[in-house]
Amino acid sequence: MKLAILVGTLAELAGVGLTATATWLIMRAAEHPPMQALTVAIVAVRTLALAKGALRYLERLTSHKAVLSEAVELRGRVYDDLAHREHVPSGTALTRIVTNVDQHLNTRLRATLPWLTVALVGATAVAFSGFSLPLVAGLLINLALLPWLAIRNPRDLTPLRARLTDQTTELVHSKEELIAYGLFDEKLAAATKTAKELSRGERTRDLTPLAIAVQFATAIALLAQHEPGWLIMAAVATFEITIPLAALTMPRPEPTGEPAPAITHNAPELHGRTAIVGPSGAGKTTLLNAIAHDLEPSRGALADAHVFHTTVRTNVLLAKPDATQQELDRAAGITELDLNWDQVVGERGEEISGGQRQRLILTRTVLARPEVLLMDEPTEGLDPLQADRVLAKVLDDHGGPALVVTHRTEQLALFEHVHHRRPIGDDHVRRVG
Repeated sequence: MKLAILVGTLAELAGVGLTATATWLIMRAAEHPPMQALTVAIVAVRTLALAKGALRYLERLTSHKAVLSEAVELRGRVYDDLAHREHVPSGTALTRIVTNVDQHLNTRLRATLPWLTVALVGATAVAFSGFSLPLVAGLLINLALLPWLAIRNPRDLTPLRARLTDQTTELVHSKEELIAYGLFDEKLAAATKTAKELSRGERTRDLTPLAIAVQFATAIALLAQHEPGWLIMAAVATFEITIPLAALTMPRPEPTGEPAPAITHNAPELHGRTAIVGPSGAGKTTLLNAIAHDLEPSRGALADAHVFHTTVRTNVLLAKPDATQQELDRAAGITELDLNWDQVVGERGEEISGGQRQRLILTRTVLARPEVLLMDEPTEGLDPLQADRVLAKVLDDHGGPALVVTHRTEQLALFEHVHHRRPIGDDHVRRVG
């Protein structure tokens, strides 16, 4: 990181020097001096322009390398800590831990590094100007006051972004279901409202106009003191690199404790096969998560839908690390998984199709053999005929209590009970057949 700070400072100084030298060259050229009097300035302008570009590239290279090295070390420490815990946090808590690690690294790259670079460049500019009072005052405002205002009482927009992401995903992936239940326009209006609220929040906390006002006020003050034009332009160039400081944010770490379980009204009993159906927004997934939270870890949990950037074999073995090849082949046969065990699936399974990803997750579930099976749209993305066939085989192999969220009415014949969820909470259970 020290090398990145040094290179970044040199790059910004090259930019300030380029502006000052170019301004002096223009002013001097207006006097029509001999060409020899301008030769040094011309060479300096070209040299500084090339140096700025090269140093900027090197700064990006060294800063990202430093942060990535720190990421490896920090994530390794987090993994070691989790590996030695007797109780493994839930998926929600793990997601928050990952978010906090990413926020820490992003702060190092987007906040700490720029601030230190600007501080060093500003100190150099102040010393070179003979400690000009307007320049000192302006830099103190931009280096201290603006970041303080930005992080003093920030409005956390993360919940709004998360809500907008969820609403957008629901509109895209559940469009047919929403239209069928007459909820599409309502959900679209809610997403539009969230987007507008997020846009207002982004605008109200942007201090860039104040930073620009400080920059021009300083330039006017220098002009009033009859400072030379090249010095005024150099000061303006110095302030240009302080403007991003107005957008600094210090996100608060997310709590990593276990969230309180949701209240489960009229939850179905854990016996036999039960399908949970209802319109989008009726709380089907919330109900499933709440039931999973109440279960003892040894009895089972909600089927994990995350796919890691590794081989199919490693992804499936997460459910049972000591499984034999025979057990793997048996589970794959039930879910009709048609992937090579050594194939790498890519980030979040991007190297395989959506249906293959779903069957990989189901294969992991079959291999785990939990006492209670909880699944949320387990066959989404599969061909309808294959979806019904695979779900039937998974349920037959499981044999025990199973709760499955599904929107396919054709699959209800596979279940002994159907638990209906309504947005207004008038849930009821009926027996099939």
